[in-house]
Amino acid sequence: MLPLPDADTLLAALIDQMAPHVTEDTALVGIYTGGAWMAERLHEALDIRHPLGTIDVSFYRDDYGAKGLHPQLRRSDIPFDMEDRPVILVDDVLFTGRTTRAALNELFDYGRPARVDLAVLVDRGERQLPICPRFCAHTLAAPLGSGQRLQLKKADDGSLSLRLIDV
Repeated sequence: MLPLPDADTLLAALIDQMAPHVTEDTALVGIYTGGAWMAERLHEALDIRHPLGTIDVSFYRDDYGAKGLHPQLRRSDIPFDMEDRPVILVDDVLFTGRTTRAALNELFDYGRPARVDLAVLVDRGERQLPICPRFCAHTLAAPLGSGQRLQLKKADDGSLSLRLIDV
C-alpha cells in the first residue's frame, strides 16, 4: 500500500507556499468538500480579510449526467465581489482537472476575477485537461491504480487525513 503523507503537515507546507503571494485583495474559494475544509484553515492561517467563498460544482461538471447529484449537495456561496479580485481556488486532490474546470466555469458566473490561482494539497497527476496548480503541497511520484482514489477526510475533532479508497 502506498504510504500517505500527513495532511496537516501538507497543509502547513501549502500555507508557507501561499503566504508570500497573498495580498489584502486576495480571496479564497474552496471546492466542496475537501477543498472547503482546507480553505477554512487557509483562510484563518493566512489572515484573509474577505469572507471565505465555497462552491459545489455538481451542476457544472461535464459528467453530471453520468454522476448525478451528490447526496451532500451544497449551495455555492461567494460572499464578496469577484470583479478584478485575485482569487485562489482551493481543492484537496487534483487528478483529471475536470473539477477545476467546472469550478472555473462557476466562478466566472459570479464575475471576472483579476486572476485565479489553484491551490491543492495533493496532485496525483494523470491530467485530462491542461490545468496546473500554482500552489501544491505534494505530488504523487507514481500513478494510483485505476480503481483507487485519494480522499481527504475530516475527523470530528477537525483534524484532516488522507486515505486511499477503492472505487
